[in-house]
Amino acid sequence: MREDTIEICHLKKAYGEHVIFSNLTMELKKGAVTCLMAPSGAGKTTLLRILAGLEQADGGKIGGLEALRKSMVFQEPRLAEELTAAANIQLSVRRRMFGKEKRSFRHLVEEMEELGLSGCENQAVSELSGGMRQRVAVLRAMRMDADFLLLDEPFRGLDAGTKKKTMNYIRRKGKEKTILLVTHDLEEAEAMGDWICTCSRLDGILEIKRNRKSSTEI
Repeated sequence: MREDTIEICHLKKAYGEHVIFSNLTMELKKGAVTCLMAPSGAGKTTLLRILAGLEQADGGKIGGLEALRKSMVFQEPRLAEELTAAANIQLSVRRRMFGKEKRSFRHLVEEMEELGLSGCENQAVSELSGGMRQRVAVLRAMRMDADFLLLDEPFRGLDAGTKKKTMNYIRRKGKEKTILLVTHDLEEAEAMGDWICTCSRLDGILEIKRNRKSSTEI
């Protein structure tokens, strides 16, 4: 197994008689952004959940994940409704920031401003719009000090302006991290991905191709 890749070999997953994939094989380059594009129902979210350790595959092997800290952004933000936006984000970093709370909060406010969330830090998540909640979820995941980020439609519900801000934030914070980003949007994939995988279904050997159009500033 190569040290610079995450190797997914002959992965199998089914729910009862419904087969999601029976022989999924692909490689993810470490330290790079790979964008995965496939139709709805192809198993993209299931693959992300398996890689995140939230579900078990029925067969096959995954190599290169053992020492990686993982973080995931879901299609529907998984946030504590009763807590404020800032409190939700800080849940991910509270332990390692013990004794540095003031500095951490100032930095958090700056990052919220960067994503157009200025003034929302003390607002309950239940009061935020869908797009705001999505950006809170992205901030929380990106601040977790993870090595491997799994992003499931992270720009869902965002207008063009906030999408651009969020893309640039992920590129800046995700530098040298391994990122697998699921999207239905080719423009998003070309803007974000170092590598792009486009397929009609998640099965067999999936080829990833180097993206010649990627940039660090969108």
